[in-house]
Order: sequence, then C-alpha cells, then structure tokens
Amino acid sequence: MYMIMDYLKKIFYKIILTIFSLFLPIISFAYDPPTTTIVNPLKNTDTLNGLIKTLLEGAVKIGMPVIVLAIVYCGFLLVQAQGKSEKIEEAKKALLYTLVGAAILLGSWAIAQLITNTVQAL
Repeated sequence: MYMIMDYLKKIFYKIILTIFSLFLPIISFAYDPPTTTIVNPLKNTDTLNGLIKTLLEGAVKIGMPVIVLAIVYCGFLLVQAQGKSEKIEEAKKALLYTLVGAAILLGSWAIAQLITNTVQAL
C-alpha cells in the first residue's frame, strides 16, 4: 500500500513539474508590459563627478565601520598577545595597516571633494 502511494506521489510530482515547465514560459512571454524606461538608480548623479562622489561616499559609509571593527580587533590581538614580543609586533603591524587603510580611504574622499569643489568653482 505504501509503495503504491509513494509511486503515485512521484508520478504526481513529475506531472506538476512537466506542466509548470511547459506552461510557465508561455504565460511569462504572454505578458505585455507597458513601455519600459531605464531609470537611473543613483539619484542626482547625472555627471561623472556626481558618480565618483556617490561611489566614494558609499565606500566611506561602508569602510568606516569596518575600520572601527578592525581597530577593535587589533586591540584584541594586543591583549591576546600576553606580553609575547612576536605577537605584539604582529598586533602593531595589523594596527598600522588598518590606520594606513583608513588614511587612504579618507584621503581619497578628501581629494575627490577638493577636485569636485575646484571644478565647480571654475
């Protein structure tokens, strides 16, 4: 009895799958959407300067929390070192790389702001 039910279940699933695979493309191609237009997903970025500014602002908004977490992690590495000189040097190196990355991130944003303001002033 159970074997017959399992067999019928498998056949039922195959029939449903066949119906969907045959009729779903027909239904989706039958849909006639209204006239479509391409919409700019980045608002107020009609120029290259606006695009660069928007991308750098996004990078700063994402990068700053990452930098804060990296600094906290470097502090964790320093505490975890427990006085071992090689581990302390490793933690200092990680902190240095984190601060250099933060300087590059903020420096690129500052340079982009400077260039944008200079071009707009001209």
